[in-house]
Amino acid sequence: MGLDRRLTSWWRHWALLLAALVCPDPGSSSAAAPDFAESQSESQADPQAAPAEALPRQQVLRRALRSDTSQQYLLYLPAHIAAGEPVFVTVHGISRNVDEHATMFAPFAEARGVVLIAPSFTEADNEDYQRVGRGESGKRSDQALNDILDEVHALTGVDTHRYTLFGFSGGAQFAHRYLMAHPRRIERAALGAPGWYLFPDPRKPYPYGLGPSADSPGVHFDPEHFLRVPVTVFVGADDVGDVNLRVNPEVNRQQGLTRVQRAKRWTAAMRHAAELQGLKPRVRCEVVPGIGHSFADFMQKGQLGERVFGFLYGDAPRAPGDTSVSLR
Repeated sequence: MGLDRRLTSWWRHWALLLAALVCPDPGSSSAAAPDFAESQSESQADPQAAPAEALPRQQVLRRALRSDTSQQYLLYLPAHIAAGEPVFVTVHGISRNVDEHATMFAPFAEARGVVLIAPSFTEADNEDYQRVGRGESGKRSDQALNDILDEVHALTGVDTHRYTLFGFSGGAQFAHRYLMAHPRRIERAALGAPGWYLFPDPRKPYPYGLGPSADSPGVHFDPEHFLRVPVTVFVGADDVGDVNLRVNPEVNRQQGLTRVQRAKRWTAAMRHAAELQGLKPRVRCEVVPGIGHSFADFMQKGQLGERVFGFLYGDAPRAPGDTSVSLR
């Protein structure tokens, strides 16, 4: 019996050592992990007990939400987190290029000392994530993002109640609708070439205007607050195609035929709505020459990272250096 106990203890020791080598951080996962949701569910430690120092820095971590492991997100913690800097959230388009968003923006987050969060909205669970409040096509994407923000606060201690927000294409559709539904949470927002917009018109039902609709149960819009948030729309001058562009007589008549036209019309409508409220207009549009509808090209050739972070945070304190970061 004494030998059996020693053998059992020996095997337990080596099993624990092997587990530590394979999974050094139970809250993060390798990009090559075959079943990330399952691996995350094995560790349910109190998130309040996991300070930022316990998470790897300067790496893009793929995580699953502890309260719902089907909901994933990417997280980047810079080497030094700047006190008082808002968290930066970036939202992918319908190509689900969340990895590209996180790795290409990570150097800019590092330069600013900003925590980066990139939610992953899957086609299976968040098919219609761009419209924020549509629950019948899956989980509500605005609530999913709020849950992610709460978890990052618990994990790191950074203030996620107010943050800066960016989205590209379908992600920009989500971003501006989230902003209009949750304006008190957004410090500033940058939009990259949305395909179509929610206009600040209370006479039209959602999703074309702010009026009530069965498509947005429980979602309310308050122009008094969302018109105070500074917003810049970035769109390429060559972004005039209709691929993945919502086209129907109503949206064409209201917003135009191209992303450039629609960006300009929405900007004008938001500025006019602010003036009617007696507020200073805070929305502007920037058309970038030589750029079409590609996030990667916009980042590499149109300096989208510099433009977005310059608008959200002011002039960069130092150059971001390498514009790609690998996932862990």
